[in-house]
Amino acid sequence: MRLIITFCCLLALGPACLADTIVLKNGDRIVADSVRESNGRVTYFIGDNTFTIPKSIVARIESGPGLSAPAQQRVTVEDLPQVREQMAGTDQLTARVVRDNQIDTGALKSIEGEGVPAQSAVAYSIAANFEAHRNNLAAAARYLENALHYLPNHPVLLESYAAVLLQLGRTPEALSNAEQATRASAQSADAFALLGYAFYRSDRNREALAAWRKSLQLRPDDKIRALMERVERESKTEADFRQQESSHFTLRYEGSQAADGLRQQILDALEADYRDLQNDLGAMPRNIFVSLYPDQAFFDVTQAPTWSAALNDGKIRLPISGVKSVTPQLARVLRHELTHSFVQQITHGRVPQWLNEGTAQMEEGVTTSAYGPRLAALFATGRQIPLAQLEGNFSSYSAAEASVAYAESLAAVEYIRDTYGLSDIARILQRVGEGQSIESAMRSTIHSGYAELEKEIAGYLKKKYGA
Repeated sequence: MRLIITFCCLLALGPACLADTIVLKNGDRIVADSVRESNGRVTYFIGDNTFTIPKSIVARIESGPGLSAPAQQRVTVEDLPQVREQMAGTDQLTARVVRDNQIDTGALKSIEGEGVPAQSAVAYSIAANFEAHRNNLAAAARYLENALHYLPNHPVLLESYAAVLLQLGRTPEALSNAEQATRASAQSADAFALLGYAFYRSDRNREALAAWRKSLQLRPDDKIRALMERVERESKTEADFRQQESSHFTLRYEGSQAADGLRQQILDALEADYRDLQNDLGAMPRNIFVSLYPDQAFFDVTQAPTWSAALNDGKIRLPISGVKSVTPQLARVLRHELTHSFVQQITHGRVPQWLNEGTAQMEEGVTTSAYGPRLAALFATGRQIPLAQLEGNFSSYSAAEASVAYAESLAAVEYIRDTYGLSDIARILQRVGEGQSIESAMRSTIHSGYAELEKEIAGYLKKKYGA
């Protein structure tokens, strides 16, 4: 997601104070210093900054202490339905497979040599579960492949394999295995839930909704129901959308909102950015879907906070009302959101948000120079938001809180790049994708955990901007 507002209120964050709160129809809340209505628009003020939104998206305006909005959910890998059943092995078999907190590959070969297919499948399933819990998804996938060699139609193995493949971004393979899982066990709610997610990732919303309805018939699940509601909203909005493709992108758009020239410019810009990001980050995401919306439709579909200029929830979504060409600002938005697709593939969706947003801002060409002195002062006085608190989604933040979260994220990534090089940012992302925690990935790359990194960022900002 890209922040649409300018950086503000760095030194004003603290306990809630008297303010006006704009409550939007999508449930978001904007905390402002003051609010004014005029000519069908709502203008609000935060610090020295002025913002305007259509009155049509406002439910009401409240006076008094402001509160941050609850986090808005997105259809991302975090929403992936979890397999609730695992192949159960005996304690004795588990002890053979997992020794000294690692997989004993010699023991796995020995178990295979005993010639009992079911036992071999269970042993490999135990290994896969162990690696999956350590977020080492590539290894988990390999062990599940071995398990399926011995029990190729086992529903739990197929469901587990489909789930891991989805997290790895291997959607076509995941779809095939999820379909096989539903044939192997037509009464498995998990199998149909995973099949729905695989269809959704393949941009086949109608089939996704049908699979989720079947899952809910077999077992009620609020999470699946919420997924359906969001995808139904998207499908209704995009029912009459047209489609245009390039080498790496599928562009969906409403005919009256996107002229031929604009669509081609967007695809050309994205393809150029793709080549640059491939060099910088070393990934090659495939089948990237991009949807262009009228402004109101963008907020209706995504339920995104009003301070967002675009969203990447596995698909890049852009509001383009009134846009005639790819301006420098739109070019930065495109590169920012595409960076999220690269980071998603590298980390399998397990990246802390500060690293995700910091990397995206860095790639779009933003620097801390515009607000460096204020940011330096924030770190010098210890009033920054700890990076550990910036691991989750920023969408619950007010505009002022979000501006600080984005600025700190950029400062952290900018410091790592300027001190250690862009390659170490890519290396940290890769190690997170291999299952390391962010602390472990940083320590094995730049030899700093959160505490050391924040001190180093403070020194970096002080040296660069003073404090």
